[in-house]
Amino acid sequence: DCRQYTNRSCEECLKNVTCLWCASSSRCMEYPVRRILPPADLCELRSARWGVCWVNFEALIIAMSVVGGTLLIMLGVCCCCCCKKKNKKPDKDDERAAREREKRRVRQEERRAEMKSRHDEIRRKYGTV
Repeated sequence: DCRQYTNRSCEECLKNVTCLWCASSSRCMEYPVRRILPPADLCELRSARWGVCWVNFEALIIAMSVVGGTLLIMLGVCCCCCCKKKNKKPDKDDERAAREREKRRVRQEERRAEMKSRHDEIRRKYGTV
């Protein structure tokens, strides 16, 4: 039972992982497992200790928020960098399509030149040049 450690020390109370130490009232109590954070009427966050005596819930929440936010920002930056690298590098399909377009353009120019020479030959034959 956690209550037997009330008015003793935080270290003694927290040897049992199910216990919560309230520094402001020097009380040791069962951690309210149905709730993530202990309610304010039980113990305020800046006085509540669980697991270790040197970290209170308020500092723990702030630290976890900062770490979580930093990780999310880093993940976002990494995703943006990966997308930019992928967009800059043309893939094989784009390269193949560009080669095919170039081949079609060259063939079309050859046909135009051939048609022009045929027309010029016909003009010379009939003297319309």
